[in-house]
Amino acid sequence: MSNPVISGDGIFSHVFVGAADVQKSTAFYDAALGALGIKNLGPFGNGWVLFGREKPAFIIARPGNGEAPSSNGVTVGFAAATPAEVDAFHAAGLAAGGTDEGQPGPRGHLPGAYAAYLRDPAGNKVCSYTFV
Repeated sequence: MSNPVISGDGIFSHVFVGAADVQKSTAFYDAALGALGIKNLGPFGNGWVLFGREKPAFIIARPGNGEAPSSNGVTVGFAAATPAEVDAFHAAGLAAGGTDEGQPGPRGHLPGAYAAYLRDPAGNKVCSYTFV
């Protein structure tokens, strides 16, 4: 039987983050994730928006109960191939309504790490990392 997971290395099937304003969050992720080669794979179901390179792995939507507070202490990290992709992720995210949570640059706690952090329009913390 083939592996039933749709993405990743078998740890996660997907990551879902809530957004009160899905349209605003979609514009943010179209820009920021597009800089990493991650595509908007379109709407699905009742207002979900799926993102991935070839298969859906990241989902934004208004939660079923309608509440979408940001998750304090949770960060979703997206892989970048180069520091230039990290820079582009950060710049595109800021231009699309995100807020800075950490300028692009080396991260001393991880040897060779280069990263940038943002908050999406809903307040969720996201980052992009590469290792050089």
